[in-house]
Amino acid sequence: MTRAAQGHEGPHEGLDERAVLLAAGLAELAVTTVGSAVGSAWGALRGLLRRSDAAELVAEAEQELTARGRLVRDRYTGVPPAHLEILARHALARQAAADDV
Repeated sequence: MTRAAQGHEGPHEGLDERAVLLAAGLAELAVTTVGSAVGSAWGALRGLLRRSDAAELVAEAEQELTARGRLVRDRYTGVPPAHLEILARHALARQAAADDV
């Protein structure tokens, strides 16, 4: 399986894929922090925007959201291994164990 098929495309992934991952990451972040104080988060965001390294913070936030998006995508769209593949692995393991005896 290639890295692209596994969802690890890196810097060469398409804009549509990045947008989906960012949206999924943002949604996951929003869901996990809904119970927290939104007002204090807004104040912290305003404080961060005033910093001189805001561009770096935005880039890091984008990477974090993209990573969260990948995790969400993999959690809900992961394809289980093929049944015959699992059987073949078990057969190989049994054969290797029998050869060691």
